[in-house]
Amino acid sequence: MKKYQLGEFEEIVLLTVGVLYDNAYGVAIKGEIEKRLERKVSLGALQSALRRMEEKGFLESESGETTVKRGGKPKRFFKMTSFGRRALEYNRDVRAELWKALPDMVLEAKFS
Repeated sequence: MKKYQLGEFEEIVLLTVGVLYDNAYGVAIKGEIEKRLERKVSLGALQSALRRMEEKGFLESESGETTVKRGGKPKRFFKMTSFGRRALEYNRDVRAELWKALPDMVLEAKFS
């Protein structure tokens, strides 16, 4: 089902938005991904992914309060939509079915 397709990075971002729940804004999402996955994330790549997933309907966003610390610029907070949740469930279920379909000997094989 193509409408639910998520790339690996999109899936990670969407899951992280869910983990952060009410505190899911760019810098917090970036920090959470880097902490949990021990993987560097470019803020530009993250912003592109967030915009793309909002356009696809997986996320929605709203502006927070303006602050002096941010030069009067508000944070943009993201929330997962029900469509985004269904996309994650679809990805989880597809992966689970593929794991179940692996023959035991594949999992027991030693690779060099």
